Amino acid sequence: MAKIPSLFLGATRPVSGRGQEQPLRLPAHHLVTHGVIVGMTGSGKTGLVTVAAEEALRAGVPVLMIDVKGDLPNLLLTFPDFDPGHILPWVEGTRAPGEERSNEEIATQLSRERETALGSWDIGPGQLSAFAQSHQIRLITPGSSAGEQLHVLSALERHTGRWEHDPEAARAALAAAISLVLRLVGRDADPARSKEHVLLSVLAERRLRAGESAELGALLHDLDHLPITEIGALPVNRYLSKKDRHQLAASLNSLLAAPSFAAWREGATLDLDKWLTPTAAAPGQLRRTPGVIVSVAHLDDEERSLVLGVLLEELLTWVRGLPGSKRLRALVIFDEVYGFLPPHPANPPTKRPLVALMKQARAFGVGVLVATQNPMDLDYRALSNAGLWCIGRLQTDADRARVIDGLAAQDRETDQLLNATVQRIAQRWFVMRNVHAGGEPVLLQPRYAMSYLRGPMTRAELKRAVERCNPRPDHRDHSMRAC
Repeated sequence: MAKIPSLFLGATRPVSGRGQEQPLRLPAHHLVTHGVIVGMTGSGKTGLVTVAAEEALRAGVPVLMIDVKGDLPNLLLTFPDFDPGHILPWVEGTRAPGEERSNEEIATQLSRERETALGSWDIGPGQLSAFAQSHQIRLITPGSSAGEQLHVLSALERHTGRWEHDPEAARAALAAAISLVLRLVGRDADPARSKEHVLLSVLAERRLRAGESAELGALLHDLDHLPITEIGALPVNRYLSKKDRHQLAASLNSLLAAPSFAAWREGATLDLDKWLTPTAAAPGQLRRTPGVIVSVAHLDDEERSLVLGVLLEELLTWVRGLPGSKRLRALVIFDEVYGFLPPHPANPPTKRPLVALMKQARAFGVGVLVATQNPMDLDYRALSNAGLWCIGRLQTDADRARVIDGLAAQDRETDQLLNATVQRIAQRWFVMRNVHAGGEPVLLQPRYAMSYLRGPMTRAELKRAVERCNPRPDHRDHSMRAC
């Protein structure tokens, strides 16, 4: 019988104070029913999110991470041992004002502190080295060359074989890309209601099914020289007048001509199946589990919502195409979901696919772990059926009340115990409730992260971190490759 993979998240003790502290090895399949982490700044939430990602990768589970704050790229800084030389290149940006010690002295101290902290969790050089060699981190930065750029409209502008073997999935991805384009030009983006969306979808699908590209320039040509005569049962001119088509074409042309828009149309193809499938290992090497970080920390709020809307729609399409499974085959981590899953009536592009993932992904073995420091503006109808909750320090009574209410406890006594515990919980501790484990909630102290938590990095530092993990073929120093 195959061994059930587990995630070493830290240690637990009873909320009541009775009983001994126990290591927490969470069965990986418990995350198939999703998880929620809430906690204010300084609660240790980022550390717990990082540990969850590390443990999933250690268990051989591919991870897709959505990074809004800029912290998750720290997973690029996974070192195989405690040599201070690994930390030295990252010290300068963390020097305190008035610090007189050299960078070498600071790096030595930080390395010793990491060794002591990880040693307290029985993690030594052997475990670090094994982890470093077992996974591969890929950093994707839409609209920026700091990491790998992303062709956000790839479902529209790049033909894929999905049109031959899974046209329904291809059509869903195409709809999301066209919705993004229409939002950018201020048009109705609803796939069922918008006439512009329907017309562009018909024109694009005609090209893509023929094995061609449906890039925006080609669609502009088709709007002026229609290759079709009818939309549904109506002549095209009755469905959308020539004047309206010309106005749409002019708006699309302005978008196409904008220099800032070019960055969204180059880079990696949005293909979750390829992203989350381990690549074949070279002879004599281990197969590496993929961890993909999509970082939008550099974008403004509207750009984040639009880009992540397309990403999540593509993710939902990929999930629905998987065979059913009760094991955890992939984990999606959304760090700082505030603003992307708001309650009714707010409806950003990210909300529909997120709600659908929380309801449907478990049937396909895909878990979703969301984290936020602002629990007030979350749609708890979508989150209330999550199987795992970790509640850290919360700033206000309203925050605490909202979270306790969202847990939907079965009895008043449990609600009171949770509320009292959350009010006095210490930094880097969480109240954890796991529906699969049963019994009362417990206190969780996350283990120390194996990755060096450097904090948000500049664009130049991100490029350096990516190069360190993915050296060029002629790069001589391969000893630092540990991602």
